[in-house]
Amino acid sequence: MIVDCHCHAGPGDGLTGPWDSDLALERYQRRAQAAGIGRTALLAAFHSDYARANAAVADIVAAAPDRYYGYAFVHAARDRGRIALLVRTAVERYGFIGIKVHRGDARISGEICDAARMYGVPVLYDPMGEVQVAELLATQYPDVDFILPHLGSFADQWSAQLALVDHLVRHPNIYTDTSGVRRFDLLVEAVRRAGPHKVLFGSDGPWLHPGIELHKVRMLGLAKADEALVLGGNFLRLIGRESDKG
Repeated sequence: MIVDCHCHAGPGDGLTGPWDSDLALERYQRRAQAAGIGRTALLAAFHSDYARANAAVADIVAAAPDRYYGYAFVHAARDRGRIALLVRTAVERYGFIGIKVHRGDARISGEICDAARMYGVPVLYDPMGEVQVAELLATQYPDVDFILPHLGSFADQWSAQLALVDHLVRHPNIYTDTSGVRRFDLLVEAVRRAGPHKVLFGSDGPWLHPGIELHKVRMLGLAKADEALVLGGNFLRLIGRESDKG
């Protein structure tokens, strides 16, 4: 079972670019199917109301529950005081498997981490290069799992990505995904030093091609069992769905 742990979907209402505009999945799904990707974890586009955006993602997941998982996207500042309610709705009503947070909205907060702890779900947090936060997350919330995608920087900040590898090595609850990582040798280093159990396959679709992102993992040349961890086993373990391996 190959699982893409990172794909956006649903409505956006900012219209400043693809990241906050409506995201259809038809092209992504054709590409994912051709690449052999069996399941995908969806998170909303950037939106002015994540309660509405999460509900839209929930409809997509409900229409194809054997294909999609869902994350609850929350805004650390704008949603302050209602984050536990948003996560509760997402987990208990929609069956979502995690929380998504983006530094582009606001820095992650204790309120978000407390909600993750309460509902027993991992947090996918894009720190936009501020990977030093991993130290605080790991030590103050050791019972919460955190995935810092793009090796910590979609903007290809080499120093930040290299620093995140150190956090992956030192902290058992800090993980990363492969989406959008352009410096291939840093992926090699992450797997070599931290181990294949700390790296998850993600595409950051529908913007990036899932087949191309998957090929990067194939090119790591991992042993079959280690590759299986990266391509789905790690993610399913983190969300408590190892039975979904098929």
